[in-house]
Amino acid sequence: MISKIISLEIKQFFRSSYLQKGIFIKIVLALIAFILLLNALALGVGLFGILNTSFPDTDTLELVSSSFFYWFIGDLLFRFFLQKLPVFSVKPLLYLPIRKTKILHYILIKTAFSFFTFFPLFFIIPFGISLLTNGYSANIVSIWIMFLFLATLISNYLNFLIENKSADSELSFLPLMLGSSALIALNYFHIISFSGLFANAIGHVIHQPVYLLIPTIILAGLYYLNFKSLRNKIYLDQSLASKANVVNPSEMAWLHRLGPIAPFMQLDLKMIGRNKRPKSTVFILLFGMLYGLIFYPDHNYADITPMLVFVGIFITGNFMINFGQFIPAWDSGYYKFLMSQNIKYKEYIQSKYMLLVASAVIMFIFSIPYVYFGWKILVLNFAAMIFNIGVNSYVLLFAGSFNRKSIDLDKRAAFNYQGTGAVQWLVGLPLLLIPIIVFYIPFKAISFNAGVFSLVIFGVIGIVLHKKILSHIVVKYKDSKHKMISAFAQE
Repeated sequence: MISKIISLEIKQFFRSSYLQKGIFIKIVLALIAFILLLNALALGVGLFGILNTSFPDTDTLELVSSSFFYWFIGDLLFRFFLQKLPVFSVKPLLYLPIRKTKILHYILIKTAFSFFTFFPLFFIIPFGISLLTNGYSANIVSIWIMFLFLATLISNYLNFLIENKSADSELSFLPLMLGSSALIALNYFHIISFSGLFANAIGHVIHQPVYLLIPTIILAGLYYLNFKSLRNKIYLDQSLASKANVVNPSEMAWLHRLGPIAPFMQLDLKMIGRNKRPKSTVFILLFGMLYGLIFYPDHNYADITPMLVFVGIFITGNFMINFGQFIPAWDSGYYKFLMSQNIKYKEYIQSKYMLLVASAVIMFIFSIPYVYFGWKILVLNFAAMIFNIGVNSYVLLFAGSFNRKSIDLDKRAAFNYQGTGAVQWLVGLPLLLIPIIVFYIPFKAISFNAGVFSLVIFGVIGIVLHKKILSHIVVKYKDSKHKMISAFAQE
């Protein structure tokens, strides 16, 4: 039965209409994965020599084992933010005479066969060979490798459990981040030496292989908990059924003064307030506002003025970038219906522009307290706001005409790459690099004021030419209208 399910998945993959889509993202991710594997391999080959030279009086295996605590925490975080849970269409199989337990076992076993599970082996195995060539017994090395591989599987199923339990929360990453930070702090300040505890545990396992039963039992327990959790969600009339959400109606009458674009603004604001992914994007803004605290208090960055321009663009354009790069994909669920209505495309695009402009102004107002670090910060943030309104907003709107990937509004925003295509990767370059260049050339040639003036001038020119620029963008959207409708319908 498992072989039949695998066969169905392979056919689904190769017969899907979106196989060729997102090819750019697949290539980029494959290159990143290849580079990571090469780095892991190089570290596994060379680490023994490095540690043996730097710490000649310390047992190398014990030294590596003492860092296992940080490795496990890092692996768990790495998985949580980057590893996608296996996508498998369960509904069609529930109508067939297939035992649900077999479907569940297949889903759980599939999670173990991922890049994140085999990635550590590119370090563990070469390092194990280095241990063998330097006098360590094969018995010790093999047990050590088995223990680390079991720990990798434990991390996999622990992440699966955390993902399932936190899937419905707005800020699902917060509990894990806070918990990991607390453990690392306790270890760093020597309140509880987790590094020592893990190192001792590995030492006991190496010398008493019977202790391998402990991580094996933990792994089996996590597997059972995941199985139990999934079993409660695999009924058509429960978790797999479409959810009906009850919302409080809000007419937002105050928007009516904006004229013809008011209905579109209402749709966007209601979408942000009612759906998980756009709502999470708003929560992320709260962390984006604190971005300046990384750079402004550091005197090393105070002398690198172009870096402060980057920070100003990011702070005042935080929502603009996070929300604007997915225009009009936010409306992909009802885009076909929207485009069939008697509406003016210009009003639709104008409403998006006004939302981006309002966000830049609000973000600048919230950033005013950064004047505590100097008036230069306030002036740069103001110039960055004008540049975002007069230049970056149009860049985002124009880039949106190339969007062909729909968005699931019910997924979290943090580290979610669903709906991300080549457009989102490429648009970041002009958004963040162009303002730095616009500022840096006059700043270097003349003065700081000249650089600020250059940013403001570019922004003001964009604002003055608003109607003409927007008209060109509307023409591009009209040309791409049917392509977007077709692409959104197939996602």
